[in-house]
Amino acid sequence: MTPPLRQAAGTPTGGPAGVPAGVPAASPAAAAPSTDPAVERTLRRLELTVLRRLDGMLLGDHLGLLPGQGSEKAESREYTVGDDVRRMDWAVTARTTVPHVHDLIADRELETWALVDLTASTEFGTGAWEKRDLAIAATAAVGFLTARTGNRMGAVALTPAGPRTIPARPGRAGLRALLRTLLAMPRGAHSHPPRRPDPAAATDLAGAVRGLLRPPRRRGLAVVISDFQSTDLGWERPIRVLGARHQVLAVEILDPLELALPSVGLLPVVDAETGARFEVPTSSRRLRKRYAAAAAAHRREVGLALRRAGADHLVLRTDSDWLVDVVRFASANRRGRGAARRPPVRTGAR
Repeated sequence: MTPPLRQAAGTPTGGPAGVPAGVPAASPAAAAPSTDPAVERTLRRLELTVLRRLDGMLLGDHLGLLPGQGSEKAESREYTVGDDVRRMDWAVTARTTVPHVHDLIADRELETWALVDLTASTEFGTGAWEKRDLAIAATAAVGFLTARTGNRMGAVALTPAGPRTIPARPGRAGLRALLRTLLAMPRGAHSHPPRRPDPAAATDLAGAVRGLLRPPRRRGLAVVISDFQSTDLGWERPIRVLGARHQVLAVEILDPLELALPSVGLLPVVDAETGARFEVPTSSRRLRKRYAAAAAAHRREVGLALRRAGADHLVLRTDSDWLVDVVRFASANRRGRGAARRPPVRTGAR
């Protein structure tokens, strides 16, 4: 599938700078939508791409990525591993001698908040997309699939300049304004590269997740969209706390080059968040194998941490058809089968 964001924006790919810790969120006025014609073309193309392929594919009482929460009982279905035992339908279970649970009709008004990582580590991509573009596309998919009458969506964007809050607004008009603001966010990985290594400049994802807890919001859906590249898993506890009040969906954005190195000789690399510079001898088969093993181990750690935190986990890659992955994930959730949520990740060294 041709990436609509890459077509309109025409920005070059880059490599991994981050959100300085402690920067306050911007006011709503500071996040005013842009009227740049390129942004408008990108927004329109993205909307058509999402709606054309997803609208009508995920049917139900509440169109969305996760089964909605509610209090009114719906139809019964067979119990599968991971279902809440408090929703057991004992009458049907007794008649059929097979465990059944009842689904719930989702509440009509849903408030969704998305934490969108647009820091410098996402300004990179070797597939059809940059990770930044894919993060915005994932936000669009969540938004268009929940943009029903009365539903509201807001976002907190992590940018190189700091976190920016986009107030929640109802309907598709509000969603378009939110996406327009995200698309207009400035990039910073290459325009102002750090001159000296600064480990403190790394993205504070845990602090950003805690920001979703303040002020207290009505129960709804919370979506955390990031590449989860940091080896510091300090975000696990804040996500667990967030999940005590909201449904939490974690969308992990990956690029194949982050999973396996090519053999291209001595490769200079720069971490645009911290400014750290390295020279990697990629011609070494042993090093490539160690890199692939370390990358796979980190991905497993991220998956386990999200599972312990009680978050649903969706993986999107820059070199795959992300809409197919979204549909697969949503269908698996509707059937209650968590084992099929995550698409296969190729980690072999090249």
